[in-house]
Amino acid sequence: MSVMVDRVTLHILDGDSARRAQLARLAFAAGHHAEIYANAEELLAHAPSGGLVLAQDEPVGEGIPRLISVMMQAGHWLPVIAIAEPPQTAAVVRAIKAGALDYLAMPTQIGPLNEAVARASREAEAYRAQRARAAEARQRIARLSLREREVLDRLAEGQSNKAIARELDISPRTVEIHRMKMMGKLGARHAAEAVRLRIEATGLDDVAA
Repeated sequence: MSVMVDRVTLHILDGDSARRAQLARLAFAAGHHAEIYANAEELLAHAPSGGLVLAQDEPVGEGIPRLISVMMQAGHWLPVIAIAEPPQTAAVVRAIKAGALDYLAMPTQIGPLNEAVARASREAEAYRAQRARAAEARQRIARLSLREREVLDRLAEGQSNKAIARELDISPRTVEIHRMKMMGKLGARHAAEAVRLRIEATGLDDVAA
């Protein structure tokens, strides 16, 4: 029994032109729209705002984590369905840990493709919001100077200005100045908001691992 899914834009990322064309034909036959890209850089250059990415895991076990890491560093996340022929268990685990929503053998029929698209579409909205917040937090924190980042890290550990001053061997007044600059760059109205941004950004460390 075929799965009925809403029409989705599928961003097909594969370095092999023949496989790209095969997937695009299948996507159109399944009722979706397809856009094709040779690599992650080409995808990000077009910066699509919606849809799902169907990406070949090349090299196997490394391609998908790299793709998701590059998207996150660019502050531009899209839900990813990984593809390999055949899928290898270690590669599947790495891709899912990195944030892929599914991992398929190369689909050749409409049914399996639509099942994967339906699953990913259900999960994507909540995941998209979470990843978008994390990417924005990391981009904001990247604006900080080294000293401002050190103050933020210690603030997130619950340290007082005096404790931070002792650890960094600077005066409490200097800590206050760095803290004010840090809060301004982060767009944080109070310490709790700055700490929340730090925690959200740290959640991305697993992606780059």
